[in-house]
Amino acid sequence: MHNLVLFNGPSLRRAGRLLRDLVYPPGCSGCGIRIGEHGGLCGNCWVTVRFIERPFCEVLGLPFSHDPGPGMLCAEAIAHPPPFDRLRAVAIHDGPARALVHSLKYRDRGDLAPLMAGWMLRAGGEAIAACDAILPVPLHRTRLFTRKFNQSAELARHLARLAEKPYLPATLARIRRTSQQVGLTALARQDNVRGAFAVRAGREDEVFGRRLVLVDDVYTTGATVAACARALKRQGAADITVLTFAMAIAEPI
Repeated sequence: MHNLVLFNGPSLRRAGRLLRDLVYPPGCSGCGIRIGEHGGLCGNCWVTVRFIERPFCEVLGLPFSHDPGPGMLCAEAIAHPPPFDRLRAVAIHDGPARALVHSLKYRDRGDLAPLMAGWMLRAGGEAIAACDAILPVPLHRTRLFTRKFNQSAELARHLARLAEKPYLPATLARIRRTSQQVGLTALARQDNVRGAFAVRAGREDEVFGRRLVLVDDVYTTGATVAACARALKRQGAADITVLTFAMAIAEPI
């Protein structure tokens, strides 16, 4: 009789990974150069990521070019306080960080979401530890149908898993289809998303009195996350942290 070789679950998964690596060799998520594992960066790309570290504005998370002392706010946060309580981001939106965002959003690279969420967990720090739940900026159902997935939801889902926090993918809805924000002025972006979001009926208890982390991929002018935060605050959210992977700024202030 021939010996029958049985493969258990871990063995099958290892075989699957070997086959995947053979067909699709792992490459740097920033530049594409061959590296040892999928979903990572080569050394050259890693050192060019401009991570946002302290000192930064405690409200808007904008990095300072020098340390003005603890608890300092930037001029924008003082002149125009946002409807959310704080913003945190992993990196400035250029170089490999921009490449990661674009690959996730436009090239169906959902495999990058766990890597990016891991970095967001570190950037969110105490706000994530103290929150009651994590939720994404939603897409309108028609755009979700054409795009096939919501990149913010993928980031939020993996972040919630890593942080062991409740994930609320259906609490906040985009009730009105909006135009693409790309190419619009800051004022036009605000007009575009005004009144576009609402807490779904019957889910108010998921928001009232809760400390929430709202996840998006990139912070540009803040119009979208501000509109989301207003909808959450109207339903009694106690505290809102906006957490994005990247922040579109030129240089530290």
